[in-house]
Amino acid sequence: MISSIIIDRIIETALEEDLTQAGDITSQALFDGSEQAEASIIIKQAGILCGIDIAERTFLKVDPSLTIEIIKYDGQKVDECDIAAKIKGSSRSILTAERTALNFVMHLSGIASQTAFYIDKIKQTNAKLCDTRKTTPGLRGLEKYAVSCGGGSNHRFGLYDAILIKDNHIAASGGIKQALDRVQRQVGHTVKIEIEVDTLEQLAQVIDHGGADIVMLDNFDVKDLEKAIAMINSRITSEASGGINLETIEKIAKTGVNYISVGAITHSAPALDIGLDLKNTK
Repeated sequence: MISSIIIDRIIETALEEDLTQAGDITSQALFDGSEQAEASIIIKQAGILCGIDIAERTFLKVDPSLTIEIIKYDGQKVDECDIAAKIKGSSRSILTAERTALNFVMHLSGIASQTAFYIDKIKQTNAKLCDTRKTTPGLRGLEKYAVSCGGGSNHRFGLYDAILIKDNHIAASGGIKQALDRVQRQVGHTVKIEIEVDTLEQLAQVIDHGGADIVMLDNFDVKDLEKAIAMINSRITSEASGGINLETIEKIAKTGVNYISVGAITHSAPALDIGLDLKNTK
């Protein structure tokens, strides 16, 4: 999970987007601040819950006096009509925070649920599902956390924490050998090196060079993946990537590849349907 400081910054930015300097002018016009209410976050679609703690922090950022009871936790399977949390306090505060809080939990639960769908397809294999950097700007840490809640593994978090030589790096360096040589001269022995290849011929160059720890097999069909795994012969960690979906992932996993990276689990996951029901208490 990302740091509390970053989470607070994300929440504050989201609230600022909704409220700017004027605040919630609808709730301010309707309520004087003394009205009290009870609200429930209701699951309207079965899936994997994620972001309920972020929702709680959002409500408390708007009004620290609100009382929140968490009933369902991140990573739990939830069903339609389940209550994920209950909120008590100022009607105005609850309504002001409602949409921002729900946006977080719906979006992150959608990613966790989508990840779980993919995981289910490959559960009979040894392949592991991982995410990519194809994330919403500013939300990468939260979205990768959601992938973990859904049972997936995290790939690198950014350009800063892992070496991944892609096709354009290779082109700009003059070839696979040149790219691997340059990287090996610059990084320490504790840093793993991953390189992307598009063909079996490129894979042979990587294997012959011996400088990579992980090879990304990009847009390989199943037949060529099987050939690639045989060529690698467990000498290098293998990763399949490129256009993989729910219909193709099982066949890809059965080739024996170690990891399968799927951008769709973050950039195309539909939000899980979650709502908030409120009733006045005073």
